[in-house]
Amino acid sequence: MIKIPSEAVSERVASILARRILSGELAPGLRIKQDELAAELNTSRIPVRDALRILESRGLVTMRANTGARVVAPARSDIAAAFDIRERLEPLLLADSMANFGAEDVEALRALVRAGEAATTAEDMIEHGREFHWMTYSRHSSTLLATMVERVWDVGQAFVLGTWKTMDAVAAEHARQDHLREHHMLCEAIARRELETAQAALVLHVRRIRAVVLGQIEGVHLAQAARG
Repeated sequence: MIKIPSEAVSERVASILARRILSGELAPGLRIKQDELAAELNTSRIPVRDALRILESRGLVTMRANTGARVVAPARSDIAAAFDIRERLEPLLLADSMANFGAEDVEALRALVRAGEAATTAEDMIEHGREFHWMTYSRHSSTLLATMVERVWDVGQAFVLGTWKTMDAVAAEHARQDHLREHHMLCEAIARRELETAQAALVLHVRRIRAVVLGQIEGVHLAQAARG
């Protein structure tokens, strides 16, 4: 029997947990029960513990002595800061990637934009959005910059999904159309190799999402205060 290295198992567990956190399946603040997770994934606690450390380094979980691991529940100020950082770093990553973009990359990006028309649920739109943006960054040459962007992106993703899910049907459709239109604008600016136009479209996109998410959080806080 071939023994799978514990590092490989830890990475697999970390990948599964990250998907659950970023999809909102594991909600912010939720306690992660290591024994139950190990049993579910048919592994020992050691790879689970190592996976949680990997996710802690990505800012997705917190680990405390005697209380275990919990999904990070970032404060409003942290979410706002994450979007502010994205607004500054992502145009740099886009510029790095666009310098290496070829005609085949543009066609693949256009195909992905067209595929986005079929995304209707909040989960599908978030997944498509992440795939689209990381395709625009796929030709980057800076691992450091890409890692930094991914870290701050992850801070807000569950809240973006949660915000989308709480919208009524009309608001959700407006958000969907905004999403697709902005992706199209960014894609075509990349196709024309107009860096400044592409960066401006990207900043507009990030700012709109920031405003929607923070507005939703503020609305929840006001509702809670009114009930309290």
